[in-house]
Amino acid sequence: MSITAIGSVSPLGTSENEIWENYLHSGHFIKNGKDHTCTELVATIRDTVKEEVESLRNSDQKYKNLDASVLYAILASRIALNKAGWTKEDVFGINIGSSRGATSLFEKYYDEFLLRKRVSTLSSPTTTLGNISSWVAHDLQSSGPEISHSITCSTALHAVLNGAVWIQSGICNKFMAGGSEASLTPFTIAQMKAMKIYATEEDTYPCKAFDLEKTRNSMVLGEGAAVACLEKGIKENALAVIEGIGYATEPLEHNISISTNADCFQKSMKMALGDISPDEVDVIVMHAPGTIKGDLSEYNAIKKVFCNKLPALTTNKWKVGHTFGASGMLSIELAVLMLKHQTFIEIPLINSQNPPEKINRVLVNAVGFGGNAVSVLLSK
Repeated sequence: MSITAIGSVSPLGTSENEIWENYLHSGHFIKNGKDHTCTELVATIRDTVKEEVESLRNSDQKYKNLDASVLYAILASRIALNKAGWTKEDVFGINIGSSRGATSLFEKYYDEFLLRKRVSTLSSPTTTLGNISSWVAHDLQSSGPEISHSITCSTALHAVLNGAVWIQSGICNKFMAGGSEASLTPFTIAQMKAMKIYATEEDTYPCKAFDLEKTRNSMVLGEGAAVACLEKGIKENALAVIEGIGYATEPLEHNISISTNADCFQKSMKMALGDISPDEVDVIVMHAPGTIKGDLSEYNAIKKVFCNKLPALTTNKWKVGHTFGASGMLSIELAVLMLKHQTFIEIPLINSQNPPEKINRVLVNAVGFGGNAVSVLLSK
């Protein structure tokens, strides 16, 4: 199965060249959100992209009352569609999920309800979980199946799972899969702070994703959307080939717990590898949310599966924050760019790794609350 295009909206920008250039420098996009709707550390989309979002909102009367998560997804989907060369005559499925959904509108309408004891007529249709894929389908005028779901932070990679199964079933040959998140709202961040996992230090790198020496949790929220176009078979225009997909869920001990050695990740990585030797994986794009236990448990799982020959390890959350349901697809985007440019993107906080001479295979991980892990193995 081929990935023939990726479209994204994130703090990195929207164009492939801009995104890659931003990966090549060691800076990050995390800042104090005083100019946003909160005062915590966040990674927001860039001002030029905000202008694109507002232009989209004002382009159609029906779009004026949509949540930003929907608008981000529409923009990312348009980019992906154009890159893939698909048209409205093509029959393709759409599965774009979200961890939090229309959180900004939820908060707005709930405040309105508390104040006035009534809400807008549009409060229900604009906050339903199916809101994202249905509006993307409307915008692209597609005629295939449309699915929305929330499986917390592994949502985007679960969308890839769904797309792969639909294609393998023969029902459709093309599928658009991804995630979208616009969760930089006061209530959402308050929830993360209540769990004691949010970053509190404004130092050089506020989010210390995969820094195993950190003594404080350092997760930072980001926002954005990312969508991949999947097609049956190995296409000439393929950006990458999906060689394997793995998934697993481990029993819950606590609502947000994950086992010390991340049993779910061990199972998902082994399933994604299949008959391929672990030695043949060159890079792993980790989930690594910047929490002490989350980062360490994933690392322990990787050591269990890959033993003494670890691939080069990286993540993008130190740069763009944790975009919840969109994060897995942004990780796939990073993996595809590394395969294309044959350049390993290092984590500035980590100095002990040797970049691979060649990048032929990249494994991408994602996990969410509830211990639901997904791993996707990509190759050139």
